[in-house]
Amino acid sequence: MLRRQFLFTAASAAIGFASQNEANNEAIIDIHQHTNYSGRTDDELIAHQRRMGITRTILLPAGSKFGLAAGAGGNDTVVRVAKRLPKEYVFFANELPDLPETANVIRKYLKAGAIGIGEQKFHVDSDSAAIDTIAGLAQEFRVPVLMHFEHNTYNLEYSRFHKTLAKYPKVNFIGHAQTFWANIDAKAVQTVLYPKGPVTVGGLTDRYLSDYPNFWGDLSAGSGLNALTRDEDHTRGFLKRHQDRLLYGSDCNDKVGAGPGCSGSQCLATLRRLAPNPLALRKLLYSNSKGLFRL
Repeated sequence: MLRRQFLFTAASAAIGFASQNEANNEAIIDIHQHTNYSGRTDDELIAHQRRMGITRTILLPAGSKFGLAAGAGGNDTVVRVAKRLPKEYVFFANELPDLPETANVIRKYLKAGAIGIGEQKFHVDSDSAAIDTIAGLAQEFRVPVLMHFEHNTYNLEYSRFHKTLAKYPKVNFIGHAQTFWANIDAKAVQTVLYPKGPVTVGGLTDRYLSDYPNFWGDLSAGSGLNALTRDEDHTRGFLKRHQDRLLYGSDCNDKVGAGPGCSGSQCLATLRRLAPNPLALRKLLYSNSKGLFRL
């Protein structure tokens, strides 16, 4: 009886320790990576993510055209990696939002297990009928939509995006890229995609995150890293204010997973340094994404 009790206690302790490690110390969810990114192979992607210490990666496919301007692979390529390593990779579905076949294509991959739609990176207005198509599918399947906002290039008229947020309160939209991050600043100049220097609190992105519970922020890419590092005093307050609505992503195309050429690893280091406390850091790196994507 004593031996049995000892084994039960030891097993329980081991399970508890593993769970604690996952929740508090180890697990990192990366919500933004691509296959074939600038020619990077699947094996190089896998090595890159493991070098960064990522435990679960969301792969974002391109649509049938343009390759997200980065040579990114389409729907079938992300499914392939997720099937190869199902404990490490999950995937989104994607297609250009204004094609006749859009709904059928995205629906096909959502039924095949996609957990979101995007990266939506196309030349349409952010409150257009094309975005209505995407939002309608997201609402039907109860999945988020990740959108790349870039002035006069992708998902135009960011200042009107509040109309879409209000129109689809049950759809979680994730903001990403240059115009999303430039507009943390109340004095943002829309034509300046990588602004430098001090940030004035109260920019459009700051207000959207505060006013719309269905809006989230993707911390990835050079645009996210630039926003975090341009004014570290502002960043500390921004992370504290929006700690429940921000999600770690890398979106870097290097093959190393470390060093100055890897914005994903630099973002991790910056968040670890500037997050207001360990609990907030866990939210940014793990628990926010775990909850939003039901992982």
